[in-house]
Amino acid sequence: MADPRGFLRTRDRELPSDRSVPVRIQDWDEIHRHPVGDDGALDSLHRQAGRCMDCGVPFCHHACPLGNLVPEWNDLTWRGMWADASDRLHLTNNFPEITGRICPAPCETGCVLGINQPPVTIKHVELSIVEEAFERGLVQPAVIDRHTASTVAVVGSGPAGLAAAQQLTRAGHTVTVFERADAPGGLLRYGIPEYKLPASVVERRLDIMRAEGTVFRCGVDVGTDVTGDGLLASFDAVVVTTGSTLPRDLPVPGRALHGVMPAMDYLVPANHAALGEPVADAPVATGLDVVIIGGGDTGADCLGTAVRQGARSITQLEILAEPSRARPAAQPWPTYPTIFRVSSSHEEGGERVFAVSTVSLLGDDAGRVRGLQVVDVEQVDGRFEPVAGTERVLPAQLVVLALGFVGPEREGLGEQLGLTTDGRGSFVRGDDFSTATPGVFVAGDCGRGQSLIVWAIAEGRSAAASADRFLTGRTELPSPIRASTLALRA
Repeated sequence: MADPRGFLRTRDRELPSDRSVPVRIQDWDEIHRHPVGDDGALDSLHRQAGRCMDCGVPFCHHACPLGNLVPEWNDLTWRGMWADASDRLHLTNNFPEITGRICPAPCETGCVLGINQPPVTIKHVELSIVEEAFERGLVQPAVIDRHTASTVAVVGSGPAGLAAAQQLTRAGHTVTVFERADAPGGLLRYGIPEYKLPASVVERRLDIMRAEGTVFRCGVDVGTDVTGDGLLASFDAVVVTTGSTLPRDLPVPGRALHGVMPAMDYLVPANHAALGEPVADAPVATGLDVVIIGGGDTGADCLGTAVRQGARSITQLEILAEPSRARPAAQPWPTYPTIFRVSSSHEEGGERVFAVSTVSLLGDDAGRVRGLQVVDVEQVDGRFEPVAGTERVLPAQLVVLALGFVGPEREGLGEQLGLTTDGRGSFVRGDDFSTATPGVFVAGDCGRGQSLIVWAIAEGRSAAASADRFLTGRTELPSPIRASTLALRA
């Protein structure tokens, strides 16, 4: 245990302050500060790590699908044992510098201290460990000297694909990652705004993977440029990690108007521009009234992007009622509660409107969207019923649909590999992530449905262990979860 009285000495959470709103909305630089080597920051980190009680039953383990050894690396951080803390952190998580930035930290809602105090700042400790480790040169490629004769293709370079690729490379297999974009990283690179997850952070980890021997082939649309039969003929195993990329649509009158688009059609070009790679005819919010339909994290990313592009007004709509500030009685500790949360983007501007539904999209004579007809709603027997007399029109020249995703693209690769889909539209796989096609495995959102980055990494690691066992008859790679277990814990 780090400090037996730490949770009594320090009762409050301490986090580094973000860059101020007026400053950060002028650029695309990362909004969070991650001080390393600073005495004041290390003192604060020392106090927060010392609040960890090393519980007899650490529910932070239960809450994290990666099974992160939180009490152990809290103790090592408190003692200033950075190399050991980094090793312990990387033992269960391939990319802590990414989860430490964008994971919603279900571990913190499972923190035992959080029953009657603010929980330990687990996410910040995690990120501080890995950034301190990078600063000290402690994160180095794990280059192995014994290789198998097996080859593996990983399709998709999001978090599940990258985790699977790194694990299989470290098991001695020759791994090639296929990515249809011009650079690896999947939505980590282009789907998440630069101000939340800089591409340089992703590239730093990719450099380590390249040094370990993982090969990346970008600009390759598997299913078209390379067929499923071609993969099966050229590789001994295939891990499909293509993500859940089909956006949920909004079937209302006016959907086809110009200026109405899925969130990724807006975010991806914006992120290219932020990286100095402008895309022709990219939608830009400058001077426009923007309405974002969908109240989740992707919607918040669209909000922060529109702020930086200089939108005239921004409104984010959510069909559900506004959540309570406190944990609901029906969602007791240590579950992840539905509560009112304010993201960094919400701090920057815009208006959030709850319990409202879009009736139709209105257009001008040129076929461009000019507004939304909306109505307040209330839930009656599980259905959303309109509230009479609340109909109104919101001005909008750009409407972004941030309604989530309904599954992977099924045509092309999925058909060629003989993959089937379940009732949710996801690829079917067994508890060991294998499919009906021998040697083909499915991991991440394409098999589980839209989810969090920690679930994707956990699936990628587990699928890698199953693929390794298929190739060699045994495995030493960790596989703490089964596909069915992941679905039950969602």
